[in-house]
Amino acid sequence: MRQLYLECSMGAAGDMLMAALLELYTDKEGFLKQMNSLGLPGVTVECVPAQKCGILGSHVRVTVNGEEEIAKDVEPYGSYNHEYSHDHDHDQEHSHDHNHKQSHHHCNYEDIVKLIERLPLPEQVKTHAIAVYSLIREAESQVHGIPVEQIHFHEVGTLDSVADVVGCCLLLHLLEVDSITASPVHVGSGFVHCAHGVLPVPAPATAHLLLGIPSYGGNIQGELCTPTGAALLKHFVSKFGPMPPMAAEKIGCGMGSKDFEAANCLRAFLGANESCSDTIVELRCNLDDMTPEAVGIAMELLLKNGALDVFITPIQMKKCRPAVMLTCLCKEELNEALTQLMLLHTSTLGVRKTNCTRTILHSTFFTVETSFGAIRIKKSSGLGVVKYKPEYSDVRDAAEKHGAAFDTVYKQAVAAVESF
Repeated sequence: MRQLYLECSMGAAGDMLMAALLELYTDKEGFLKQMNSLGLPGVTVECVPAQKCGILGSHVRVTVNGEEEIAKDVEPYGSYNHEYSHDHDHDQEHSHDHNHKQSHHHCNYEDIVKLIERLPLPEQVKTHAIAVYSLIREAESQVHGIPVEQIHFHEVGTLDSVADVVGCCLLLHLLEVDSITASPVHVGSGFVHCAHGVLPVPAPATAHLLLGIPSYGGNIQGELCTPTGAALLKHFVSKFGPMPPMAAEKIGCGMGSKDFEAANCLRAFLGANESCSDTIVELRCNLDDMTPEAVGIAMELLLKNGALDVFITPIQMKKCRPAVMLTCLCKEELNEALTQLMLLHTSTLGVRKTNCTRTILHSTFFTVETSFGAIRIKKSSGLGVVKYKPEYSDVRDAAEKHGAAFDTVYKQAVAAVESF
């Protein structure tokens, strides 16, 4: 299984991620030629060698009509650091140089979607790019308290961010990665100067995008994780934590523009992991004096509290009493908590425990667009096997919203996957 691990100990930004991925790709010049021939108005993408704290890597520079987006971190005592150049991925909140000779127009989400849809790229790449921008739009809507259709992006910020997003999606497509995991995300600290004023780090949109994702601050003053970087991680990464066992074949170092006491880089490890196995706990108890409704409530509670799966099996107990065996599968760290739930919410006097080793397929999620809206797809792969399955809750919700049959929405989502 082809596996990618992203080390975000100095945050995540669109240009840093693109540079790290580009170091993993064999045809760097071919990729840059493709990016510069997409037809993004005035956009130029360059990759140059860069060094941070003695470590050599690559820096991707995106310019729009020769100018580069600028973000200003706020230094102690309120002085702006004008030396830090933008890493191309700030949302509509972030400031840009007001001394530009040309004024900037604004565009909305629909304009961005139309722009991406016109690009000469594989459909899967465009679908991923649009999904990433959808996450940014939703985050902006939440933090500003305005409807999503009223979210606008300034032109230069949009074009370089589109280049970052599209470039990352294209590289992940070209690298044919099966599984993407990442470290907890370092967001930095202090304040950043935005169009709305001086805001705390992480910026509000970034903080919203990182909900549910392990992240932390620290002593480094500055914005380390940008909205675009956070959106790319949220969309593509299936799990955050320590680096999993893998035989790394290549390491890519994507350098940021800023200089800190630590090397400002995002590292990407590309390798293989064919083990496809882990250990789980199986908890079981026999029940012969509970109503089906009461058993159902216990099952729901176990699932809500982190069980991997819960099911019942018809059995026959002593004196020929019909009964069911309640089985709960969980990670070892949830063993005690779920055992207590089984004892509390069922009539059993004891819970049996068995440690099980299982062979599994590694799963990641991506999104496809259908006439019923966006549907997440689970891709499971390993040991030469690849499976795709539309996410049940997305299909159910879309069917309910549009008054369509579940099977109709499901089949359209499957057809969208097959069209990639």
